[in-house]
Amino acid sequence: MKSWNVIVAGLILSSVVAAKEPEAVEFLNSGKVYPAGVPLSEAVRVGNTLYLSGQIGIQPGTLKLVPGGLKEETAQTLINIRTSLEAHGFSMRDVIKCTVMLADITRWGDFNEIYKTHFSAPYPARSALGASGLALGAQVEVECVAHKVTK
Repeated sequence: MKSWNVIVAGLILSSVVAAKEPEAVEFLNSGKVYPAGVPLSEAVRVGNTLYLSGQIGIQPGTLKLVPGGLKEETAQTLINIRTSLEAHGFSMRDVIKCTVMLADITRWGDFNEIYKTHFSAPYPARSALGASGLALGAQVEVECVAHKVTK
């Protein structure tokens, strides 16, 4: 009977040791991309994972899209993503997933032309979809998830 008690106690102790504290959820705003007062968090960090809100090609600190069209908006969108990532201790190399929304899905090739100048192989996983409308009349929106590996 005593050996049974030791095994049960060992299992309980193992369960307690293996149990982790829930990871904190942090709602983040760097002030480097979005102007004050927008009703969203720029990013949410859970442990080593950062979830970025969708970014569009706004001039930092404003809600004005950069002029010029899809390619210019794409470039600014990716610059805004880089700025947000770096403000929270991450980099473009930490991005593991992107979701791309295009107002005109036939412009996919034009988007990719700019995208490839901001990411390098191995590229993040990615989904894309055509949208009938995006915030502020944007032509492109990209949201990302980044994960930092700790050793």
